[in-house]
Amino acid sequence: MKDRPIIQLHVPHGVTKVLLHACCAPCSGAVVECMLDNGLHPTVFYYNPNIYPREEYERRKAESIRLVESLQLPFVDGDYDYDGWREQMIGLEKEPERGRRCLSCFRMRLMATAHYAHENGFSVFATTLASSRWKNLQQITEAGLYAASLFPGVAFLTQNWRKGGLDKRRNELIREYRFYNQTYCGCEYSIRRGNEP
Repeated sequence: MKDRPIIQLHVPHGVTKVLLHACCAPCSGAVVECMLDNGLHPTVFYYNPNIYPREEYERRKAESIRLVESLQLPFVDGDYDYDGWREQMIGLEKEPERGRRCLSCFRMRLMATAHYAHENGFSVFATTLASSRWKNLQQITEAGLYAASLFPGVAFLTQNWRKGGLDKRRNELIREYRFYNQTYCGCEYSIRRGNEP
């Protein structure tokens, strides 16, 4: 496609396999395309215990599977443990969006991603969270680097997936695939407060 952005990714020499934590299909499409264009072979890791209610979780997961299957990529279904996520958020319930609760949530999800990468032979992992304008990129980078520090031999690909035309391509793919495009981050607290920037 002539309007498809080409962005050079900086991964360690010789790396072709990347574990990609995916939050949802709308955030994943342009990221996956970009990785494929850079000669990378992403395995999509869907681990989002923050999503509430369960029906919403299943709907987002089904859309992620639809994207991955259309591109014939591997898909890993992480556990849905909303009770465990909620326990991790005790004391942070009243935090604003992009506050300490979000950082804690990112850490939990990216630690699970880094652990899976470590256990399954991936030396690099990334996340589509960094493509959403609703998220704090600095928090995501901090959480990813922290998660990588816990597992020797695993690196976090720090990438702003909003730049270089990827944000525009993201919106094009949402229309092309007719993805369900959610209106809140995922957790029950973001439903209550909305995602006001």
